[in-house]
Amino acid sequence: MSNSLHHVVVLALPNVIAFDLTIATEVFGRASHANQEPCYQLSVCSEEAQIDTGAFSMRFNHGLEQLALAQTIIVPGTEPASLKASPRVLAALRAAQTQGARIASICSGAFVLAQAGLLDGRRATTHWLAATRLAELYPQVQVDAAVLFVDEGQILTSAGAAAGIDLCLHMVRADFGASAAARVARLSVVPLQRDGGQAQFIEVLDSSSNESLQPVMTWALSRLHHPLTLEMLANQARSSPRTLSRRFQHEVGTSPAQWLIRARVQRAQELLERSNMHIEQIVSNVGLGSAANFRAQFSRLVGVSPSQYRRNFGNRIVAG
Repeated sequence: MSNSLHHVVVLALPNVIAFDLTIATEVFGRASHANQEPCYQLSVCSEEAQIDTGAFSMRFNHGLEQLALAQTIIVPGTEPASLKASPRVLAALRAAQTQGARIASICSGAFVLAQAGLLDGRRATTHWLAATRLAELYPQVQVDAAVLFVDEGQILTSAGAAAGIDLCLHMVRADFGASAAARVARLSVVPLQRDGGQAQFIEVLDSSSNESLQPVMTWALSRLHHPLTLEMLANQARSSPRTLSRRFQHEVGTSPAQWLIRARVQRAQELLERSNMHIEQIVSNVGLGSAANFRAQFSRLVGVSPSQYRRNFGNRIVAG
């Protein structure tokens, strides 16, 4: 780790997502050493002197020549996600990679990296809404839609919106250590770092959206602390286990057993966020058997351990 300035260049493309752009400028622009000296030299460049984002316009002082000077390049997302970058932009990104620059994308910026061929044969992510499109357009990219960010060394990609903060903090931590990243996180009032492997989201369980299954789902959700079998669910639904399984598969897209595990894990997330219960108490409350099974199922669905999840999101007490 060095106290010398690390040059970060943020590339603004037409129809840039302003939130993604400002994530990069805020995180790298505010990162400092303990003596308050900045960690990074930050500049924003664009192929065009002015870009219209829809709600407002932005003007830029630097052109693409800045990319050749960068140690790190950040490519924010654009709307639409699959917007084609110009040949000049793609050539500049390829040249920068060849020269050893670290290149990272936020959200749909991954499409630009893919257009430049920088993601070929690599694992990458983007906003979950755009992940299928990225995989379809660039089959040579190993798209992982489940994670917050992917660090492949010289090339990094993040999911959408706030996941860009996680990626940028991860890079600050790699460059200048945990203390520098913690200072930025405190200024931004965000957790220091969510693990890159954490799931982008777990789909909210809404029993009211499945009318024919709503009574049995509601019944099960009120009894997660008890052992529940397929036979018990079927008896409550007044159907055979086989018929109930078919109904779940058709209406929910999964089996009753998998739905139950997801419901138990989601209840555990709520308890980890809003209570100070020990893990053993949470295991008992959500009915996942042993602590080992609970940790395994939680990590499989959420992407991080229960303890890491609590460090990230714990003590979210709702007023009123």
